[in-house]
Amino acid sequence: MKPQLLLSTRKDCCLCEEMKEVIHRVAAGIPLALKEIDIAGAPELGKQYGDQVPVLFIDGRKAFKYRVTARELQKRLSREGGFVRSVARTIFSRS
Repeated sequence: MKPQLLLSTRKDCCLCEEMKEVIHRVAAGIPLALKEIDIAGAPELGKQYGDQVPVLFIDGRKAFKYRVTARELQKRLSREGGFVRSVARTIFSRS
């Protein structure tokens, strides 16, 4: 199962561009699904995060704000993936 990433961004945001670049570099080696949302078109996110973009969510959980390195993201995705695999093993071993 591919990790689902949601990136909250804003137009003309240099930090957003940096984070996108890191995500795309990591995505070259780790399969993932990425969806970007400009908070200008999402009033609820705009209220919640205002100027605090970019914000990266992994599988629905807030993971990073402002900056992330490729190493940090790979580590987090690896940890999240390991958790998902262990839960799946537990569920399917009961069947």
